[in-house]
Amino acid sequence: MLTEQTISKLNEMKLFGMASGFAERISRPDHSKLAHEEFVGLLVDDERGHRDNARLERLLKRAQLKQSAALENVDYRHPRGLDKQTMLELSRAHWITAHQNILISGPTGVGKSYLACALGNQACRLGYSTT
Repeated sequence: MLTEQTISKLNEMKLFGMASGFAERISRPDHSKLAHEEFVGLLVDDERGHRDNARLERLLKRAQLKQSAALENVDYRHPRGLDKQTMLELSRAHWITAHQNILISGPTGVGKSYLACALGNQACRLGYSTT
């Protein structure tokens, strides 16, 4: 009964990550041997992960990117003049904090939209809004 009440109270306080983590961890026999500090630490990690994932999901939804592109999936073998080092620099998003823009140009079909969506995706993963 105490478990159900605890989960209910965590949900009431909008600690959904902790609630699901608590329900999962309390049922696992290997977690019964954890010290209280370790158990609570894992629950805090669960909550942080839940909030980070929810924020990323919200940022990506608000970004309305046309393609699900990622910088990790960019093909540098294709002869279009993309420099891997330049893309690595852009992935660090220093240009966002410096309030700079990126201009992507090239002929039709070389992946300009894909690169723009990949940079937007990376910005969202770093916690920046793309709107």
